[in-house]
Amino acid sequence: MIRLLTMGFTKKTAQQFFEILKKNKVKKLVDIRINNTSQLAGFAKGPDLAYFLKEINGIPYEYIPDFAPTKELLSDYQNKKIDWAAYQKVFRKLIESRNIAAKYNVKDFDNACFLCSEELPTQCHRRLLVEFFKEINPEIKIVHLK
Repeated sequence: MIRLLTMGFTKKTAQQFFEILKKNKVKKLVDIRINNTSQLAGFAKGPDLAYFLKEINGIPYEYIPDFAPTKELLSDYQNKKIDWAAYQKVFRKLIESRNIAAKYNVKDFDNACFLCSEELPTQCHRRLLVEFFKEINPEIKIVHLK
């Protein structure tokens, strides 16, 4: 069984964030945000996060923009030009057009945590991504970390 984990860093302190990763035995953190260098990200800014993960938890960091929505898609949703149902359809077409299933071996993400900023997975692309992987490989177990 392949275990895929997801988590958003919003509303978490650095201590909470790193303890959650440790407690859940995360083997790799995969950053799937559009922009991983925003000053608003605090401790979760890409270069800083890679350092903290290695030093605190011994976890490698990988940034995969292929797994992120486009800026236009996110903006359309945030500005209410499209609803969640439309967002999901566009995101699905986007990851299919990027050939995600062929480019990435889901087994490489066993015990990896897919990171974005949204606090909850309900209306977040990280949930859509791992559910897409589960369609390809039904033996995947999805765990959304809080």
